Amino acid sequence: MDLSKILKKLEQARIDYWEKADHFLSFRLKWRAQMVRHLFHILPGETILELGSASGQWSNEIAQLTKGANPICAATFDPESYAIMKNKQSSTAVEPVLMDDFPGKLKSRKFNFIIGWHLLTNDENNSLLVEVKKLLNPGGQILFFEPNPWNIYFNVRMLFSRLMPFLKGRNDFDFRPRNRIDLFTIISEIGYCGIKVLPYDFLYPPIPQKLLWPMQNLSLILENTPYLRNFAGSLYIWAQTPPPESWKRPMINLAKHNSLKGKVSVIVPCHNEEKNIPPLIEHLTGYYDEYINEIIILDDNSIDKTGEVTKALRGTYPKVQLIRRSMPNGVGRALRDGLSTANGEYILMLDCDFQHILPEITDLFDAIVDGADVAIGSRFSRNSVLLNYAFTKILANRGFHILANFLLKENFRDISNNLKLMKREVAKRLKIESNGFSANAETGLLPILQGYNVKEVPISWINRSVNMGFSSFVLMKNGPNYFFVLCKLFFLKLRGKEI
Repeated sequence: MDLSKILKKLEQARIDYWEKADHFLSFRLKWRAQMVRHLFHILPGETILELGSASGQWSNEIAQLTKGANPICAATFDPESYAIMKNKQSSTAVEPVLMDDFPGKLKSRKFNFIIGWHLLTNDENNSLLVEVKKLLNPGGQILFFEPNPWNIYFNVRMLFSRLMPFLKGRNDFDFRPRNRIDLFTIISEIGYCGIKVLPYDFLYPPIPQKLLWPMQNLSLILENTPYLRNFAGSLYIWAQTPPPESWKRPMINLAKHNSLKGKVSVIVPCHNEEKNIPPLIEHLTGYYDEYINEIIILDDNSIDKTGEVTKALRGTYPKVQLIRRSMPNGVGRALRDGLSTANGEYILMLDCDFQHILPEITDLFDAIVDGADVAIGSRFSRNSVLLNYAFTKILANRGFHILANFLLKENFRDISNNLKLMKREVAKRLKIESNGFSANAETGLLPILQGYNVKEVPISWINRSVNMGFSSFVLMKNGPNYFFVLCKLFFLKLRGKEI
């Protein structure tokens, strides 16, 4: 069977499943649209190809999420789905295409990203990944969601469909999903790099719809739980075409709000971050230079060349300021020094290893313009993306936030992340008493307890790669201090004292 016929069968089988079994589909489409945005750190104008798009449900969710800023080619092999797209197209950013062959009419085109859903489940379609690679621009990326062969429900469903063929509906296609090792091997042999094949999504039938809320929250934890995560409903495959050695992803101006231009002070506490300083400053200025009044790098007694690297960059980036701290060390101490120095009307606090997610912080700026006093990047919404987050840290983080919400009678998900944008009036009221990492909890909790309008926005969190160095955060050493901060603020609130 040729590739286009295989892809058509796979697409039709998925359409049948969506119609008959997946009562979480509307939510799943939104979550996976967020995955596209967050994993790719997508920029306006970058192009997307969805293969096997059915009637364009996923493409339309992505178009809505990206506000129509990214042209999306929705390629379907099913004539009925194509007719639906043509008649009910909801976004001008989505281009419906009916495929009779692959790559067919797409052969002469190039895309920044190519995405798909249940298209790699047969040995015969290894050639799909070869053809997809030819359609990608240098440095282009793919994201595919595939059935997880270890998932118990999937195996039961496949067993029943073989025993009772009438359950297959209009398709009698034999699915043979690959395991993670096989997928990784195939993709690497074809020539992709930066490959991630990871379990994803514990929200699937036969879980009833009424359990949507608890399961969507639990799913994020299970996806990062050793051993248990292997039984997720899906795998996601994320990979990149090797870019040329001198290639850099183009940066564009993301500073769209006139009210913020020239008014943002960026505070970055650093300890042994010589590898991350140059890309962070390059990306900050590349995306948000019109917003930035100053970038304050707080060298917290580094023993590497963090200070020297920052000082050398000041010639190219005059908005960079270097503050060399004296002993003792500590994130809280560094933040206090940064806040006392900053003179912008808005203060952006972030860690030095956040350079990859900078396109996503447009949401923080949008939130401030829309009326928030503080905007916090949340790693733990259902629309967030966590990659290689330590399970022990997840437990500690979730335990802290559950207890904090209970004691303080508030409702927040992730206020301890050091990615916060706030108005100057809020920042100047912060009484940071913690000297270490737990200051990140204070900068989140204090504005809430002081009555400010605090908004959380979903972001991605991706663990440091080897070339980025290692974080100095140690859970057993720093974790208890977060609970000390919570207890202190709880008793201050209980006694009615000013916070």
